[in-house]
Amino acid sequence: MLGNLKIAYFTMEIGLRTGIPTYSGGLGVLAGDTIKSAADLGLPVVAVTLLSRKGYFTQELTSDGTQIEHPVQWNPSDLLEPLPHQVSVQIQGRKVKVGVWRYEVLSQTGGSVPVYFLDTDIEGNTDQDREITHHLYGGDSTYRLKQEIVLGIGGIRMLQELEIDIFKYHLNEGHSALLALELLNWLRRDITTVWDEKLVWDVEAVQERCIFTTHTPVEAGHDKFPYDLVTSILGEIVPLEIMKELGGTEHLNMTLLALNLSNYVNGVAKRHGEVSREMFHGYHIHSITNGVHSHTWTCEGFRELYDSYLPGWANEPELFVRIDTVPDEKIWEAHVASKNKMISRIREKTGVSLSPEVLTIGFARRATSYKRADLLFSDLQRLKRIGDGRLQIVYAGKAHPKDEPGKDLIRRIFTHARELADHVTVVYLPDYNMETACCMVAGVDLWLNTPLRPMEASGTSGMKAAHNGVPNFSVLDGWWVEGHIEGVTGWSIGPEPSGKDRDGRNGKVDEKDLYDKLEKVIMPLYYGNRPGWIRVMKNAIGKNAYYFNSHRMMRRYVTFAYISTHSTGEDAAGKY
Repeated sequence: MLGNLKIAYFTMEIGLRTGIPTYSGGLGVLAGDTIKSAADLGLPVVAVTLLSRKGYFTQELTSDGTQIEHPVQWNPSDLLEPLPHQVSVQIQGRKVKVGVWRYEVLSQTGGSVPVYFLDTDIEGNTDQDREITHHLYGGDSTYRLKQEIVLGIGGIRMLQELEIDIFKYHLNEGHSALLALELLNWLRRDITTVWDEKLVWDVEAVQERCIFTTHTPVEAGHDKFPYDLVTSILGEIVPLEIMKELGGTEHLNMTLLALNLSNYVNGVAKRHGEVSREMFHGYHIHSITNGVHSHTWTCEGFRELYDSYLPGWANEPELFVRIDTVPDEKIWEAHVASKNKMISRIREKTGVSLSPEVLTIGFARRATSYKRADLLFSDLQRLKRIGDGRLQIVYAGKAHPKDEPGKDLIRRIFTHARELADHVTVVYLPDYNMETACCMVAGVDLWLNTPLRPMEASGTSGMKAAHNGVPNFSVLDGWWVEGHIEGVTGWSIGPEPSGKDRDGRNGKVDEKDLYDKLEKVIMPLYYGNRPGWIRVMKNAIGKNAYYFNSHRMMRRYVTFAYISTHSTGEDAAGKY
C-alpha cells in the first residue's frame, strides 16, 4: 500500500546487541526490539540514531559499591558499514558535517530494517564538533542540544540525502523533535507563494506525518532548553515566536514540541497513558503497551523447548497460549539449566557462589531513587528471619554518572549485603548490559519490581522474565497493571494503582505487603508445591509473554499510528 515509502523511526539510543553499546537501558533496548519486530514482520521501516562512539559507559564497582565509569571502547567499522553520504547542520553559526554508518537488522523471515547511525567525528569538523556524537547522554545541556540537532535535523536531511522517501516519522521520545521543525520549514518553502499568513506555517501537514511516543512520567526525562541557549546554538530554524508557540513560552520543551507537531501520541502502557494525560492536559494521548522481542529475550533452553512444542512461536508469540501442551518437567528442566548458567556466570564475575536449590530473586534496572531497589531491605531483621538460608538476591544496574542518589543506592545495597551475609546471600553483577540481562531474566526464580507509583511508565524487564517462565512480583504500575492476575501470573505489592505516590506515602504498605507475601505465599509455594509453582510459570508464559511482545506492539502501531486515517488505539472505546 505504501509502495517505496518508509516509516522513519528516530531514537536517541538503540540496543541491538551488546557489541554495539549505543544504549543506556530500557528506552534503547525497546528501540532495538521495535526494529527487530519490524524486520520479522516485513514492515517498511528505517531507523535513525546517533553513533555514540564512546557508548554510555562501562561500570566498575568497588568493594563498597562505589560506581566508577569508564568509556566504552568499540570500533564501529567492526560491525557497521560506513556510507559516503554527508549532510550538514548549523550549530553555533558553524556548518557541522554529519556522516552516517549503516547496520542491517536481518530477520530469519527474510525481512530487514536498516539502522542509520549519525556521526560527526569526521574530517573537516572542529575537535569540539567531532565529539558531539561520542557520548550517549554525556555532557551538559549545550552538548545535549547539539546532539538533538544532529539527530532531528541531521537525521531528516540524511534520509533525504540517501533518497529514502518517508511516509511517517516516529519520534521515540522527544529527543528528535527538532525534525518536526525542519519539516515545518520544508512545507513552508513549498507554499511561499500563498499570501495567507496562516498557511505559511502548515502545522497540520507536519502533524499528519509525525507520531510521538512518550516514555516517562519522570520530569528529568523531558528535555527543556532555555531560549537564549537555543538561539545561540540552533539559531532560528523557525521564527522565535513560532517556536515558543509550539515548544513553550518559558523554554523549549522537547516533549511539548513533539506533542504539538504530532497527530498520534501514545504512552507505553494503559496506566502510563492515563498519567500522561494528567501531565499534559488537553492533549489526546493514546496508549500502546510496550512489548519485548520474543526471540531475543528467550534463553537457549526455552527456545529449544518452544521449538519442539510450539513451532513458529518466535514470529507468532500468540502461540504461547498453548503452553499447557509442554510437560511440567520440561519447563522445570529448562529453568534449572538457565539457573545453573546464571550461577556459573555470577561465580565467574563476582566470586560469589549461589545455590541452585534456593529461591532466587532478581532485580535489574537503572539505579535511580524512584525504582526503590532497596525496598526489600526496609526491615533487615525480618528479612533475615524469613530468608535465612532460603533466599538469595541478584542485583544489577547502572546509575547515571550524574545521579548521586542513584550511586548512593548501589552503595546501600552493598552495605545491606554485608549485613545479611550470614543469612541471605546478596550479589550485585557489575556492568549491566543486554547479555547480563538475558542471563538474569532466565536464571532467577522471581522477578522483583518496586517503583514509586506512577513513575514506572512500562517496565519491560518483567516481560522478558515472563518469556522464560519467571513470575513477576511487582508494584501495580506500568505494564504489570495489565499483566497481573494475583497468584496466577505472579503477585502484586501494595495497593491498587489509584492516585499518586511520588512522595512514597505508600512505602510502609508496600513494605509490609512485600514481606507478608514473600513469607506466607511465595516461599511456601516455591518450596512446598512444585506443581503449583510451575503452574504460575506456565501462566507467565501463556498469559504474559503471549501478549507483552513487540510483534503485538508493532501490529498496533501499524494499525493505529502508521496507516490509520483516524485516531484510535488501545483506548478506542474511551475506557482509557
